[in-house]
Amino acid sequence: MIFPSNRVRIMVATKPVDFRRQHDGLVAYVKSALRRDPFTGTVFVFRAKRADRLKLVYWDGTGLVMVYKRLEEQGFVWPAIRDGAMSLSHAQFEALFSGLDWRRVRALSVRAPAEAE
Repeated sequence: MIFPSNRVRIMVATKPVDFRRQHDGLVAYVKSALRRDPFTGTVFVFRAKRADRLKLVYWDGTGLVMVYKRLEEQGFVWPAIRDGAMSLSHAQFEALFSGLDWRRVRALSVRAPAEAE
């Protein structure tokens, strides 16, 4: 999948949205319901009422990019339904997008070295 760098912020709208919405409708939802700026390069992920579909929208600097994915034999693992949005790490998003349980993805806890070798 063509996707921005690892440094991009990823936000998941936890409440299902109407999947008939396209670019402009999802951007309006980001502005009004999530109270975020959709033109910062943040990737916004949306779920349908059916857990087997997702859409994501982001601004790449030249235009809006929208991706739609439907899993054929299973559903995505979604966070609990409530108003608002939650942030995911890039690794968690990759797991979600692949249909894996993103909640099991944890960053390694690494301590900075005391001095350079």
